[in-house]
Amino acid sequence: MKNSKKIKLVMSLVWSISPRYFFLLLFNSLVFSGQILGNVILPKFLIDELMSGLDQSKLMFWVGAIVGNNLVFTFLKKTSKRLLDVKEKEVFWQIERAFARKIMSVEYWHLEDPDYLDLKERASFAMQNQSAVPRLINGTIELLNQTITVIGLIAIMLQLSWVLVLGLFITILVMLLIQGSFSGYQQKFFGEIVPINRKYNYYGGIVFDKIYHKDFRLYDMNKMIGDTVISYNKEINRWFISFFRRMGVFMGLFQVVVVLQTVFAYGFVGAQTLDGGIGIGDLTMYVSSAIQFSSSITALGTILISIFQVLGYLEPFVELMSVPDEAACSGRKVIDKVDSIRFENVTFSYPKTDKKVLDNISFEIHNGEKVSIVGLNGAGKSTVVKLICRLYHPDSGTIYINDTDIFEYEHTSYLACIAAVFQDFKLFNFSIQENITCRPIEEDDNLVDRILDEVEITDKIKSLPKGVKTLFGKEYDTEGVEFSGGQSQKIAIARALYKDASLVILDEPTSALDPIAEAEIYENFNSMVGEKTAIYISHRMSSSVFCDRILVLNNGVIEAYDTHKELMDNTEGLYYKLFTSQATNYRLEAELGDMNVSMN
Repeated sequence: MKNSKKIKLVMSLVWSISPRYFFLLLFNSLVFSGQILGNVILPKFLIDELMSGLDQSKLMFWVGAIVGNNLVFTFLKKTSKRLLDVKEKEVFWQIERAFARKIMSVEYWHLEDPDYLDLKERASFAMQNQSAVPRLINGTIELLNQTITVIGLIAIMLQLSWVLVLGLFITILVMLLIQGSFSGYQQKFFGEIVPINRKYNYYGGIVFDKIYHKDFRLYDMNKMIGDTVISYNKEINRWFISFFRRMGVFMGLFQVVVVLQTVFAYGFVGAQTLDGGIGIGDLTMYVSSAIQFSSSITALGTILISIFQVLGYLEPFVELMSVPDEAACSGRKVIDKVDSIRFENVTFSYPKTDKKVLDNISFEIHNGEKVSIVGLNGAGKSTVVKLICRLYHPDSGTIYINDTDIFEYEHTSYLACIAAVFQDFKLFNFSIQENITCRPIEEDDNLVDRILDEVEITDKIKSLPKGVKTLFGKEYDTEGVEFSGGQSQKIAIARALYKDASLVILDEPTSALDPIAEAEIYENFNSMVGEKTAIYISHRMSSSVFCDRILVLNNGVIEAYDTHKELMDNTEGLYYKLFTSQATNYRLEAELGDMNVSMN
């Protein structure tokens, strides 16, 4: 990717966040250069006055000019720096937010694509570990500062001789070659160390994640984890020992050239003074110009090398930010209700795999129907739901809703029509009410209370000190609540019901409930859904009894699609075998339960 494209993307992102920031950068650069040029030029006049008439009023004027120059520009520099610091924090925070928003807005299938996940990891490393965007912006500030300064200094030195400028350029070029060589090595070094660093961060990070600690303690994994972290730490140290040795050599060569450059500047300007071509004041000005020019050009070159280095780090960030958003891949047609769903010759494989999870399946769900999708593990049940939710694109075939290809619908209005509870649903460290409504608490919500009653968790909520305003989890509030698996699933179902979408999907969300509790949830849910279209997925056949039709999947193809009664009539079918085998297990569980009750 071209560097110009990277710079354009980052700068346009910053401009969209705060145009005022760029004007502050320009003002800061003018102030920075103005003070340097003033301190180079003004002392000449003071020295000339000291070497000539010693006019007290003129001496005081030039002393006052030098002091005033530094006072005014120091005040302006400090003020602009303060304003920039405040603005920088806002800009960098907004860039982090834009990065997070991009990850959340790309099409979902990217999040399970190994190439995209690697890209995201490398982009995150550039943002967090290498601070690439702040370094690019700060480098741009310095580049602007030094460029304006160099232009002014060249204009001063050319009044003496172009030889001085050329000689300084040659020594500076040697310095930049040394710096560039080291920067190339440095970039290669950090690129090679990323895989080791990622492993180190992973093993070091899991120590602080509570979800791993039960296994750490139960299986006495502390020594294994500790030894692994130490081994990667030692390996990283070996890499850096070599790095710092190489850096020492480069810095030594660099300082040798700096000394030669200083000797040349003093020697050339001194010779001009001895020949009578310039006075002592001019000597001071030209030597100061030469030294400052050398410093500014060296800084300029260093900054340019650093910017190119950072642009290399930014490659994955810019590539990720260029991935189209999900909304941009959608059509423009607005939908307000799901009336029908139709799969037409749909085939699908997950990214980077050749196995067909669904193989040329076709079926239709009518308005208001309650359909259960059943089958063995890996049959493709959840995949059907993910495709309906537009989390993936079919490899071939088309999914229609209301006789329109689902990707022709506008993204926001389409998702507004669907409420789903997946088997790996999540509750967040918000209040119970916020977990259900998915918006900040504004006032008491009677609908929340009614739905909690319908999913039969009202008594539990009322027993909490803050009721529905109780925070989920204890990470940020000691009075927070930790729900059991079954209670959490009821909250997730309540969230789906609260959305009031025209299509409701339950993808095995009741797996933590016992069969009787699950049957009650589905029976109540069926009545709560009312006239809406609903899709149920469950390993347990209890959900199927309440449905209008059952879609039976077997190894990615449709084995049957009919009512519970018709499917049970086919004693050789998969549905009959699943249902009867589970019914036998449920009877055994019930009998064991009765025996325990009688023994007690």
